[in-house]
Amino acid sequence: MKRTISILLLGLALVVSGCGGDTTPATSVPATGPTTAAAPGGEGIPTATTAAPAAGNGQATEVSFYYPVAVGGPVSKIIQGYADTFNAANPGIHVTPVFAGGYADVLTKIQTTLQGGGAPPEVAVLLSTDMQTLIDSDAIVPFDDYVKAAPDGQAWLNDFYPAFMANSQEDGHTYGIPFQRSTPVLYYNKDMFKAAGLDPAKGPETWDDLVAYGKKLTKLDSAGNGAPWGLEIPSDGFPYWLFQGFAIENGHNVVGDSPNKVSFNDPSTAEALQFFVDLSQKDNIMPKGVIVWNNTPTDFTGGKAAMIIHTTGSLTNILKTAKFDVGVGMLPKKQQFGAPTGGGNFYLFKQTDPAKRDAAWKFIQFMTSPEQAAQWSIDTGYIASRKAAYDTPAMKDYTAKTPQALVARDQLQYAAKELTAHNGAQIQKILGNAVQAAITGKKQPQAALDDAQKEADQLLSQFSK
Repeated sequence: MKRTISILLLGLALVVSGCGGDTTPATSVPATGPTTAAAPGGEGIPTATTAAPAAGNGQATEVSFYYPVAVGGPVSKIIQGYADTFNAANPGIHVTPVFAGGYADVLTKIQTTLQGGGAPPEVAVLLSTDMQTLIDSDAIVPFDDYVKAAPDGQAWLNDFYPAFMANSQEDGHTYGIPFQRSTPVLYYNKDMFKAAGLDPAKGPETWDDLVAYGKKLTKLDSAGNGAPWGLEIPSDGFPYWLFQGFAIENGHNVVGDSPNKVSFNDPSTAEALQFFVDLSQKDNIMPKGVIVWNNTPTDFTGGKAAMIIHTTGSLTNILKTAKFDVGVGMLPKKQQFGAPTGGGNFYLFKQTDPAKRDAAWKFIQFMTSPEQAAQWSIDTGYIASRKAAYDTPAMKDYTAKTPQALVARDQLQYAAKELTAHNGAQIQKILGNAVQAAITGKKQPQAALDDAQKEADQLLSQFSK
């Protein structure tokens, strides 16, 4: 019964994003397992023994790889280049990257394919918070057998940052491998800091600092619009995510360890939402109303905002685009420093040929090898998901020249689990709607969060855990 409810609710969640779907019964994890071998871009990483068999007709094993793009820059070109490098070094495998839109689009496409009885891609990057939804719909296989069969498999797994693994494991199983992972960070215009008499060597460290800096940096035109604004924080796209940082900083995360419980309306969380609202409504350092996610980096590099909070995945594109010296800082604290993790994991799908899954596993090893993880971070701004990546010569050279790239990694020690639950997309939307209702003045923060808590509790009451 629980499985049936999970699938039905997953379909409902996908209706919200444009299309419904469920999954069909799938094959089990292959009995063959990985061994340790060197692979392109890394040494001693676990690689499947059956990963690269040529087909009987002499053709390579075909692997379909779906991925999203959620930040600026030539991400599709970068991904294709990685696949070309892998394919050249592994003639028995041919990986075809498929750009499938944003995160929600990738999930919808896969679920629609399964609903129609088709086969999903062997591997895809989806949100780390999609893990519970994928488990509930029985769409993915855990990585446990691959890791266990490799002599150094556990050491490989342990090299991923613990903060990222909080949204990659469930009930002792590893279902996701961190890839394009992130935290929000604070970007600031050092030239504007200097002009306002602020120290360009560091950004605001506390909530009080954020407001004080914002007031010094905001310049209003005759119509009352910022020219520039002191601060912009997006409140569309992922409004729950950036707000979650404020909640954590005020001492209370909105999610715990159980996928059937959330905590939206704690008084400290309401206080955090009130602070978020006051930035525009009271302090007047930020535009009123909903701020668009995709416009925020452009506003920053275009000089319309002196500070923004955005994903570290935007770092490389911001540094390339800005005509001024860019500062990056951790999110300011209230009770503590804190931020949610974010971004996407690799997942392996059940309804696929086991030999192709093994080939996909080898591709995942390549993409997460220290050298490749370092290059991905350099190319995009996402955090390299493995500690060993920061010991590579390329990363050491890059971070020596670009110390801004270390801020998000260093913030991981304060990072907390991102909001995830059964019917995760709906739960995130419930909190996001509450944040927007408060920001636009439709509801008071405590009332908005009380309503969100009731709605989430009703939705999650169908699950025993």
